Amino acid sequence: MSSPFAGRMPPPCRPVNRMSRSRQPMPLSLFSKSRGEAEAGRALYEAAVEQARQPVFYARLGVPDSLDGRFDMVALHVFLLLHRLKTEGPPGARLAQSLFDTMFQDMDQSLREMGVGDLGVGRRVKAMATGLYGRIAAYEAGLAGDDRVLAAALERNLFGTMPAGRGALASICAYMRQAAAALAARPLGDLQTGRVGFGFPPVSEASLEKQTVSD
Repeated sequence: MSSPFAGRMPPPCRPVNRMSRSRQPMPLSLFSKSRGEAEAGRALYEAAVEQARQPVFYARLGVPDSLDGRFDMVALHVFLLLHRLKTEGPPGARLAQSLFDTMFQDMDQSLREMGVGDLGVGRRVKAMATGLYGRIAAYEAGLAGDDRVLAAALERNLFGTMPAGRGALASICAYMRQAAAALAARPLGDLQTGRVGFGFPPVSEASLEKQTVSD
C-alpha cells in the first residue's frame, strides 16, 4: 500500500513517531492476531488512509498539506473506526488492536523510507502513539459533547499552528458526526472486510472563509 505521506514532505512541526513491533511492543498490544485479524486490520487501515487522502480536506477545508496534517487526517479516521469498534466487545477489541498495529507498522516503514535512522524512528513512533492517544481522548469528549468541544479539539490537533476558518471547523465537525453515525450502522462483517463508507464533508462557501479573508 502506498504511504499516506507520499509526495511533498516538509519536516514535521510536531513530533511524529512509531516503532517496529519486533523491536518494542506498542502499549496497546494486548492480543495475538490471527492471519484473518491482521488482514482485517490492514483493510480498515487502507480505508482510513484512502479517505484521509481526499483533496477536499486540504484544498477546500484548509487542513495543512504537510506531514503533520496528513498524520492528523489519518489519525482522525482511525479514531472514527476505533470509536465504532469499541461497541463490539472482544471481536471489536481484537480488530481495533490489529488496526492500531497496522497503522504504526506503516508509520515505521514510512519514516525509514524518509531516511530516519533506527533511534529516530523509535522516538518518533513513541511520540506518534502518544499523540494518537491524546487525539482519541479529545475526539471522544468532542463527540460526546457539543460542537464547541469538538471544534476546539479539531483546531488544536488538525490545524496545529495554522488558523482555521469557522466554516471549515463546522464542516469537519458535521462530517465527523455523520461519519460516526454511518459507521454505527455498519455491521461488524463489513468492517472486517474494509467496507466502511465515511462519506464526505459538507463543504459550503462559508468553509472557505479563512482562504477568502487571507487573499
